[in-house]
Amino acid sequence: MKKMEDIRKMKAEELVKSTSELRDEIAEMRRRIHMGEVQNPRVIRVKRRELARMLTVLGEHLSKERA
Repeated sequence: MKKMEDIRKMKAEELVKSTSELRDEIAEMRRRIHMGEVQNPRVIRVKRRELARMLTVLGEHLSKERA
């Protein structure tokens, strides 16, 4: 799990790439949960929160570029 400080240091391009990878990972985890392969389904909550943090920082970067 990345800390907010680390996420804020990332560039917009890196954030876009990381968010798409994280979305794929979450989708794969959901599939595995339904198949019964994942032992701890609460891990998906952590991934979703990390995705939300990245999207928040990405929005901040984009709003700074527009201003």
